Amino acid sequence: MNVLEMRQVSRTYGQGAAEVHALREVDLTVRAGEMVAVMGPSGSGKSTLLTIAGTLEDATSGAVLIDGLDVTRMPGSGKARLRRRSIGYVFQDFNLLPGLTAVENVALPLELDGISARRARVAALKAIDELGLADRSGHFPDQLSGGQRQRVALARAIVGEHRLLLADEPSGALDSANGEAVMRLIQAACKRGLAAVVVTHDAQLASWADRTVVISDGRIVEQHRAGTRIGIQQTGAVR
Repeated sequence: MNVLEMRQVSRTYGQGAAEVHALREVDLTVRAGEMVAVMGPSGSGKSTLLTIAGTLEDATSGAVLIDGLDVTRMPGSGKARLRRRSIGYVFQDFNLLPGLTAVENVALPLELDGISARRARVAALKAIDELGLADRSGHFPDQLSGGQRQRVALARAIVGEHRLLLADEPSGALDSANGEAVMRLIQAACKRGLAAVVVTHDAQLASWADRTVVISDGRIVEQHRAGTRIGIQQTGAVR
């Protein structure tokens, strides 16, 4: 089943001489249980792809479907509800709430979705433990290292019944061993049915994905399945 479909998605900023084409007619489909890595140079459109896929930003043209639901014209309240229930995010600035402990940050989205505080805490502690942070669960974000905050953000993104994980450099603040641990956890979540789109600059970490797509100047130009290269996609379509 397709969890994410991006159909002919373009995003343009500015007008006239200042016009910038961040994405150009991108097609991308990600199935349940699949991890797709996105690579490309700085400014190629990787982060824009993630924010549009996650309904945090609107496309200039094209359509985005999540679990078959066209979110392109969905009202803001509907998008917020969809994000809370179905989409987990790990972005480079972490977005942890400074007044909550690590376990409280991870449990909060579950509680907002109606899960009891006790059940949410149990689920949050389990996710934190899987990332080797059980002894830091009661610490506030400013008491954690950058790598520890990164792992807390990942725990928050995969806990519960999320269908789609969007991660922008989820291993960026980690050493190689912890970076691989993060990719292993994302891979395990995918085996449970999660669909994941992971932006990374590290080819070694991208090798954990089922498929890697390369984006350049706003277009998907190439894709690799695990262990093979599929070739140039002249239309920008990847399935």
